[in-house]
Amino acid sequence: MTSTPSTLPDGPQDTALPGVRPAVRAVPAYPFTPADVPIKLDQNENPYDFPAELKAEATRRMMERAWNRYPDLHADTLRARVAAYEGWDAGGVVLTPGSNVLIKILTELAGINQTVLTVRPTFSVYTLEASLLGASLVQVPLNEDFSLPVEGLKAALAANPPGVLYITQPHAPTGFVDGVDAVRELVEAARGWVVVIDEAYHEYSDTDYRALVRAHPNALSLRTFSKAWGLAGIRAGYALTSPELAENLQKLVSAFTMNTLTQCALEVALEQPAYVRQRVQEGVRERQRVLDALQAHPTCQALPSQGNFFLLRTPDPQVAYETLLSHGIVIRRQDNLPGLQGCLRIAIGTPAENDALIQAVQALH
Repeated sequence: MTSTPSTLPDGPQDTALPGVRPAVRAVPAYPFTPADVPIKLDQNENPYDFPAELKAEATRRMMERAWNRYPDLHADTLRARVAAYEGWDAGGVVLTPGSNVLIKILTELAGINQTVLTVRPTFSVYTLEASLLGASLVQVPLNEDFSLPVEGLKAALAANPPGVLYITQPHAPTGFVDGVDAVRELVEAARGWVVVIDEAYHEYSDTDYRALVRAHPNALSLRTFSKAWGLAGIRAGYALTSPELAENLQKLVSAFTMNTLTQCALEVALEQPAYVRQRVQEGVRERQRVLDALQAHPTCQALPSQGNFFLLRTPDPQVAYETLLSHGIVIRRQDNLPGLQGCLRIAIGTPAENDALIQAVQALH
C-alpha cells in the first residue's frame, strides 16, 4: 500500500508563476499524443459512429432550438430522461460533460484534505485529480490475477480518514471483473466514505451495480455515453446515487454545463437505444474472436478482458508499439504501470480493423 501526502516534497519549482499551486505545477500534463493512422485502437472508443439517421434527428432538433438562450440550469429535462432510462429517481442523477468531470468534482467533494483510495494500477484520472487537488492518495496493489485486494483495501479504509473510494468494474486498464461479493464487501466496509463504482464499460461485461448503489446512500454508479453509446465526441457522463449525495455533488457542477447541442443528441440516443445493444453484442463477439486468434502466439500473451479492450503482454513493448504503428494501427502502451510490464492496451475495433490487428500482431516475434 502506498500513500502520497497532499504536500509535495522540497525541490525545484517554477518560480515564474508563484500564484499557481505547487501541486498543479508538479503534475505533468495528461499523457496523450494523437497519431495520424488509419486504425485507432488507443482510447477504448466504440469503433462505430452514432447512426446517421439519429444524427439527422438530433440536428433537426438543434436547429429548432434557440441557441441564444441558456440551456437548463442543471440539465433537468435530460436528467429526467436518463432517470427514466435507468429506472432511477431523477433527484439522484447528476450529469456532466464526461465522466472525467465527475471524477474531478468527486475529488473536490470528498478528496480535498481527505483521502482518495484506489488500487494500483488504476484509471489515471483518479490519481491525476487527487494530485492536482492535493488529496492524500492511497493505492493498494491489485492481486497478481488483477482481482481486487479486498483485505488490503479494507485495511486502508480503516487506517485512513474518510474520503472517496474508487472501485472500477470492469477494471481499467486490465478489463478484469470481480465477483459481486467482493464489491459488496468493500462497499459495506466503507461506511463514512463516498464509494464510486465506476461502470464505464459495464455494457461489455453485462454487470450492473445499481441495486447495490440503491441500498447504500453513500455510494454511486459512474456511467458514460462515451463507450458503448458511441458518443465520445458529445462528452457526457452521469452518476446514479441517492438524492442526498446527488444534491451535494450538484453543488460542484457549474451552472449550464450541459449545452443545448449535447442535450439534443442525448435525448435522441435515449429514445433509440437499440443500436447500443447491437453494437455491444458485436463488440463482445469480436473481443472473443481476437483473443482466440492470438492465443497461440509464440511470444505475446493476450490477456482475458470483459471490457471493449484487452491487454497484450509482449517481450518488448517499444518494438511492438512501433511494429503496430508501421501497420497503421495505434494502441496505448501500459508497460510503465506496476504489474503491467510489457503490456499494450488495445481497443476492439470493427471486424476489418481487428483482422488487420491480428495480422500485425502475428508479425511480432
